[in-house]
This record gives sequence, structure tokens and C-alpha cells, in this order.
Amino acid sequence: MADIKTDVITNVPRHLFIAGQWVPAADGRTFGVENPATETQLCEVADGGAADSARAVEAAVAAQESWARTAPRARSEILRRAYELLMERTDELAMLMTLEMGKPLAEARGEVAYAAEFFRWFSEEAVRIDGGMTATPDGRNRIMVMRQPVGPCMLITPWNFPLAMGTRKIGPAVAAGCTMVLKPAPQTPLSSLALARILQEAGLPDGVLNVVTTTRAQEVVEPALRGGRIRKLSFTGSTAVGRLLLAQCADTVIRTSMELGGNAPFIVFEDADLDVAVEGAMVAKMRNMGEACTAANRLFVHRSVADEFAKRLATRMAALSVGPGTRDGVQVGPLIDAASKQKVVSLVEDAVAKGAKVVAAGVAPQDAGHFYPPTVLAQVSTDSDMLTTEIFGPVAPVIAFDGEDEAVRLANDTEWGLVGYVFTQDVDRALDISERLEVGMVGLNTGLVSNPAAPFGGVKQSGLGREGGRVGIEEFLEYKYIATPVRGRSVS
Repeated sequence: MADIKTDVITNVPRHLFIAGQWVPAADGRTFGVENPATETQLCEVADGGAADSARAVEAAVAAQESWARTAPRARSEILRRAYELLMERTDELAMLMTLEMGKPLAEARGEVAYAAEFFRWFSEEAVRIDGGMTATPDGRNRIMVMRQPVGPCMLITPWNFPLAMGTRKIGPAVAAGCTMVLKPAPQTPLSSLALARILQEAGLPDGVLNVVTTTRAQEVVEPALRGGRIRKLSFTGSTAVGRLLLAQCADTVIRTSMELGGNAPFIVFEDADLDVAVEGAMVAKMRNMGEACTAANRLFVHRSVADEFAKRLATRMAALSVGPGTRDGVQVGPLIDAASKQKVVSLVEDAVAKGAKVVAAGVAPQDAGHFYPPTVLAQVSTDSDMLTTEIFGPVAPVIAFDGEDEAVRLANDTEWGLVGYVFTQDVDRALDISERLEVGMVGLNTGLVSNPAAPFGGVKQSGLGREGGRVGIEEFLEYKYIATPVRGRSVS
């Protein structure tokens, strides 16, 4: 295992990827990448700055015209080859991801498959970009509509799903004929660099994808957005940062799509199958150690079954094995960094101070690493900070409710609206509650909504636009309407 770890780190590129070349930062700066399970440095990578951002944008702009003219089938085949390479290298990519962000290897392998599927899906969408022709109502003109790439894009990805969030943005951009500048999160640059190398091997032309790893996000991103040459921003991250980026995009009216924060309600009614609900909660809460925008953040359970649900969930959570994700049998890895762990600690302390009861807590390593034990809280007060903040950790707060209207009111009492979960065996109730929830996605008797074939995204302050599904490519295409007269046609 040690040799595998060493090899995957040694083999990954460490430089910026600009115009098809691996190059150091213009000023020579680098930054370290930490293993959150051991708090030791894995390696150093190039720390790009303003000059590197300008070079990357220039490369994307220079490649845009020829890339847009590339045949859809050619773009499709590049994505298909990239899909196959990702699947062939599942083990090494999973190990790389586990080392730089902590998730257990089994879960990391699942993310590689999920990430690869975006390339396969959009390889099929590339050849289905449509247009059309019709006549005006008066018969004097033809209306011709075509679809064209929006142009050079800036893609900004988070650290929690470093490979899948890259493919979810790169896939539709490549399929649509857009060039890109990718800025990955500084905590997890290695997965993005490995992905860029795979796309290069798959035949992606120079300059179509450019990757700038950096700890100087403002220096890299803001000049690019305000410069007028980037025509599309796709961002996944916090709502606070999303608001800043929207303001920066306003100057040059950049088209934007954003997947922002979440505060997902998980509603369990009195008629729910509790075994199904608990299983759904384990998936919705514990995927990626709870570090997911789709994570169940507020578990609203009907008062008649709240105690039993909390007891069953606590039994499952406390039994989870916590430790470095590279170890066999580990189910819960570390949080991404010390600040994230401290945030979870503070949220739990606040809830307990306001009356919450710790039903059960797992056991986490104490010697090193940013670990937090899986924890279930019951009798959580509605004024607890964790109910208005993304926990982003393995903590499940259970809040009792008495009726449907109360459940919906509590669920919708948030600025976010990404996803909600509903557990009931009443079909009419299931559809009614799903319609009333102010969210972009609903998990109905399931704790997993993410799928490359489905439109992922939220409402309110959870974002703009959708990723994945048939609409995912729409974010990277513009409509062009051409009017032409109908020759020789008489109109009565």
C-alpha cells in the first residue's frame, strides 16, 4: 500500500497546464498539499498568480474558434476516450483522492465511476445539439435557429468532490465546443491535474483546457472575469463566494451557473418505513463524511417516531469505523482541515448548550488528523446554530414535528433550497410535500439524488442553472436566430 501511495503522488503533474504545456508559476511560487488524515504534506504544486491567469485565458481565447468548429463526433470521441481512461485508472485516482481529501477508498472509487459517467453522458449529448427551421406566421420569412458554444469559460471547483465536480463542468463544456480555464480548490489540486493529463491523453487539443492551481484565488479569478474575454462562469462552492463572483461577472455580463450552499431538510413522517428512512439518512448524512452540499442537515421526524428513529440512527452511526481512508474497513475519513473540524465542534457545543442531547457518538482517532466522530443529537432546539449553517460534518440533528404544515414550514425556513428528502408510504402525501418544498431536487424515500443523467441544482440562494442531465449542456450553448425571406411566396 505504501508503494501505491508513493507512486500516485510521484506520477501526478505538479505544474500549471496552459496551452497544452506543463509550466511552473510565472513567479516560481508553490504551495503544499496536505493529507488531512495525517496532517503531513504530500507534495508541492505550482501556485499560479495573475500572470498565469492571463496566460491561461489567452490560451483559451486563442483555441476557441478552431475548437468550436470541431465536429461534434470528434468532441464526443475525446470524451468517450477520457471516460475509458478514468475507468482504467480507478484505483490510482481513488488513492490520489483519498490522500488529498480524506474520503475512504471505497467511496473514492465510487466517485471515480460517478465522475467518469459525466464524460460518457456528455459524449452522447455532443452529437445531439439541435436547431431548427420554421416559417413565420405570416409566411414571409423563415426562422432558422442554431446552437453555438457560449465561448471561453472559467470553471471553479470545490474540494469535497474534486474529480466529479471537474468532469461535471468539463464534460458539457467540451461537448458544446467551449474552451476552459479550470481553477480547482487549493486543498485538492492533484485530482484536477491528473484529470487534465487524462484529457490530454484522450486527444483534447492544446488550449482547450487550461488548469491554474492557486492559493491566490482573487488574483487569478477577478481579473479574468472583469477582462471581458471569459464569457461563462461555472462555480461550485459557498453562497458567500458565489455572491462575490456574481458581482464580478456583472461588469461584462458573463453568463453564470452556480451550485452553492445547501441546508437540506430530511423529513420522516409517522407512516414511513423506519428501516428505509434510517438507511436513507445514513446515505444522505454520511456520504463524504457529511461534507456534501446535498447532506441531510436538518432531520425533521414526526414526534411519534422521533425517539425510535434517533435510537436506530445512533446505533448505525456509532458503529461506523473512523480512521485514515487508506485503511481497509474504514467508513469515515477525516474532515478536510482543522478549521472545518473546529466549525463542527462549535456547532455541536452550541446545540448542546441549547438543550440538545447526544444520543450516541462514534470513536475517532485522537493522535493526528482532522477526525470527528459520527454523532446523533436529539431534542435539538430550533434556535441552534447548526440549523441555519451547513454542518459539513458527520453530525445528525433530529428535530421533532407534529404535522405536515409544521414540517414544511420548518423545512422551508432557510435561505437555501438545494435538495430535500421525504420519507412516507402515502403516495398523495409524498407528491404534495415534494411540490411544497422550496428545493430544486427531492429524494423521495431515498437518500441519494445525484446522477449524471439528472438535472442537478437548486433554488433560492442555492444557485443558478443546472448541471447534468439533458439540460446540462444548455448552460454552455447560446441560441442564434437567423431570419431570411421566403423567395417568390405570395401572401394573401
